[in-house]
This record gives sequence, structure tokens and C-alpha cells, in this order.
Amino acid sequence: MYRRFIKPLCDRVAALFLLLLLSPIILGTMLLLAIANRGSIFFTQPRPGKHEKIFQVIKFKTMNDRKDSDGNLLPDAERLTPIGKFVRSTSIDELPQLINVLKGDMSFIGPRPLLVQYLPLYNETQRRRHLVTPGISGWAQVNGRNAISWARKFELDVWYVDNLSFLLDCKIVWMTIYNILRRKDISQQGQATMEVFNGNN
Repeated sequence: MYRRFIKPLCDRVAALFLLLLLSPIILGTMLLLAIANRGSIFFTQPRPGKHEKIFQVIKFKTMNDRKDSDGNLLPDAERLTPIGKFVRSTSIDELPQLINVLKGDMSFIGPRPLLVQYLPLYNETQRRRHLVTPGISGWAQVNGRNAISWARKFELDVWYVDNLSFLLDCKIVWMTIYNILRRKDISQQGQATMEVFNGNN
């Protein structure tokens, strides 16, 4: 009952409420990013959702599009702007995903939606993370986020699928708030973003 009906309804109501409540922060961030990125504010990308159905995830764009002399994008660390670094460290970059929650593509709590290119690389156990709606935060996020290995991240995601409950979601919400305030586990040591999953790491 909770998984099929109560959770989706609560997600949509809460997403609408937070979009209204946080609108000053969202609008202010849009203005600052428009200046830092020279007009580009949002970043959209196809991601697999529940049962691997593809949707467009929405985030604030924290990196510019600077390229080298050959026309290739510079490394992530060099394209991450100062305002973008702050937006990412405070998880403000995730706020546009409230629109995804309102549409039903995402939930507040669930395994993070990853890149479409990873789909062929999952083993059968890892693929089970797609049995539930992906979330803005999740069990893996509050237990290491980008500071843990892919293997550990998937292990935590599958554990969440098998143990999903109202009380567990409440626990993850509070742990998410705690981690945001501490700006904990934003990235792996020496990297601006999580390393690419290749099926072995």
C-alpha cells in the first residue's frame, strides 16, 4: 500500500509545496548561474527510471562549457565554477528535480537515476535497483554518496529495494538533511565528480 499509493501521492504533494516554499532560492540560483555560465542554467539528461523507462532528469548546471584548443571539453574540475561548486556542495543543484518528482518520474527517496550507458553493464542483482522509482536521495546517498565504490553503492540500492518502508524513508530524509548541513561525501578524493562506472568498479 505504501509503495504503490501513499508514497507517490506524498511525493507529489511535497514536491509542489517545496517548489513554492523554495522559489526564492531557486530563482536566486538561476540568476547566479546565468551569470556564471553565461546564460546556461539547467542541465537535462536522459536517465533510466522505474523498470528502466527513460526520462529527462533536470538539474542546475554547475559546470561551464569551456573547451581546449581541439574543441574537447576540459576536465570536470576545470569547468566547475565557484558558484557551481557551492551549489553542488549544498545540493541546491538537485532542486529542479522537484519537477521530476511532480511529474512522477522520480521520488524523494530511492536509488539515484544513473546514466543510460550503464544499463548494459549491470549484473542481474544490480539491475534490481530499477524495480522502484529513482529518488533525489537514497540509502546509498546517506551512506557514502560519491565517496564509496560503485559496488557498495549498488549493494545499498538493492538493500533499499528489499527493505523499502515508510520508516526507512523517514530515516533517509533526516540523514539527508544532516549530510547536507555537513556537506558530507560530495565527491571522491581528488575528483570533482563520481568516476565513470565500467562494470567492474
